[in-house]
This record gives sequence, structure tokens and C-alpha cells, in this order.
Amino acid sequence: MSKASKPTDFETALKELEGIVEQLENGELPLERALELFERGVKLSRECQKRLEEAERKVEILLKNASGEYEAVPFEEPLDEGPQSL
Repeated sequence: MSKASKPTDFETALKELEGIVEQLENGELPLERALELFERGVKLSRECQKRLEEAERKVEILLKNASGEYEAVPFEEPLDEGPQSL
């Protein structure tokens, strides 16, 4: 497969996406090239999101249950309660 259809990993896709964003923000591209980059950026964004969702599903934390046995539970991010004062 070509690089345009499937980046090798998440980091490569994210780096390419960041480069596309910089080029588009510059605003000096011809319209046709800007549209090509935008389309590629949307594909990369969706691919990165999919990879993040897959990784999130794989993350589990082992916790002891009430009977003292370990069990796997889905990872959940803590709620952000904003800045806390000390």
C-alpha cells in the first residue's frame, strides 16, 4: 500500500496531519492543492481517531474485587473537576 492510503503508525499519521494543518494555516496554497490537503487531513484525522479508540478499548486496569481476586475492568478517565486549590 502507498503512504497516502495507510501511514505506518499513529505517530507518522499525526505528524503528517500536523504538517498539513501548518500548510493550510499558511493560506498561500492554490485552492485545488488546499482541497487535496484538506481531504488528506480528514482521512488522517479519522484514522488517528480510530486508532485512539482501538487503543482505549485495549487499556484495562487490574483491580482486586471484594473477594480478593483480580479482575480486569475497562479504563475510565477521571472526571476533570477543574483546578483544585491546596
